[in-house]
Amino acid sequence: MTTRSPILDLPGAIPPPDESVDAGVAWHFGDPFAEQRAAARKVAVVDRSHREVVAVPGDERLSWLHLVISQHVTGLAEGAGTEALILDSQGRVDAHMVLAHADGTVWLDTERGAVATGARGGQVPLLEYLAQMVFWSKVEPRDATAERAVLSLVGPETPQLLAAVGLPVPDGDYAVAAGSDVIVRRMPWPGHDAADLLVPRAELVGWWTKLTDAGARRMGSWGFEALRVESARPRLGVDTDEKTIPHEVNWVPSAAHVAKGCYRGQETVSKVHNVGRPPRRMLLLHLDGSSDGLPDTGAPVLLGERVVGRVGTVAQHHELGPIALALIKRSVGADAELVAGEGDEKTQASVDPDSIPPDTPALGRIAAQGLRS
Repeated sequence: MTTRSPILDLPGAIPPPDESVDAGVAWHFGDPFAEQRAAARKVAVVDRSHREVVAVPGDERLSWLHLVISQHVTGLAEGAGTEALILDSQGRVDAHMVLAHADGTVWLDTERGAVATGARGGQVPLLEYLAQMVFWSKVEPRDATAERAVLSLVGPETPQLLAAVGLPVPDGDYAVAAGSDVIVRRMPWPGHDAADLLVPRAELVGWWTKLTDAGARRMGSWGFEALRVESARPRLGVDTDEKTIPHEVNWVPSAAHVAKGCYRGQETVSKVHNVGRPPRRMLLLHLDGSSDGLPDTGAPVLLGERVVGRVGTVAQHHELGPIALALIKRSVGADAELVAGEGDEKTQASVDPDSIPPDTPALGRIAAQGLRS
């Protein structure tokens, strides 16, 4: 069921298409390109209240989470955050979340409808999976979506705006601070400076008004997604498919730790890091845009007649024009002449060379070669 944000009822808010993954929050406020420019040059605020929130209090919250998620969190201090994944037994991504540790609780926000592979197989809601993993640990994960809602600030003037509304300004990526019942988490994306605010859901409109009155430009999901694509940050279920492993979408090491053990799927993460390379990589594509339409998420990417990839998020950027993230076979070179989409939405596509991630050294392979020589 899609929850409709009350911000959609404010003047000027335009809803997205019904089939959008961002249904329920504002798509834009009349000029999505001006909204992006404001986020790039000053600061904009985005309603992301459709994200689900899970609270994990309890004396053993860090040691328990350390066993369940892909990130190293036993030493996650109060006032710190990170990103993390839940993987299946084959190392494929089930869920992605962003963490904030504040006031004796780890807050996880994630995609609406997040699921994970349950203890008996099959997909179950994320909270149900977490409850299955509690056993005798002193933790009490709960659905906190009715308690907290996510607003995001994007732009170089984010610190000044936080100070202007009386909120703390955490120092550094993923740093967390709590003030005025609002949890603030600094983020390195989708811009050069950003922050997520976990506000009391009952005060969502009030905080939106306070931030816009202080100078933040209203921005919808259209603009946020365009900036996210520009920064080459993946989104679960859009830029991933059922086969995606963390290395393919640059979630190693930002969301998956390669050295810690004791989490489901760790063998795949470690093996690919040490002795191999992922079969695909997520790249930024520049689309021609001269055809009647743009490709849909999930559409094929072709090199000649051969399918070599899958289209993820497609966006209209205020400077770059039509762009997309795509999972592309590693063998495809930076200068390949690609076609994205099919039918009337087929368009020429080229790889942004700056989006090609550096090859991580296959440490195990290097060691083996050294032994042989």
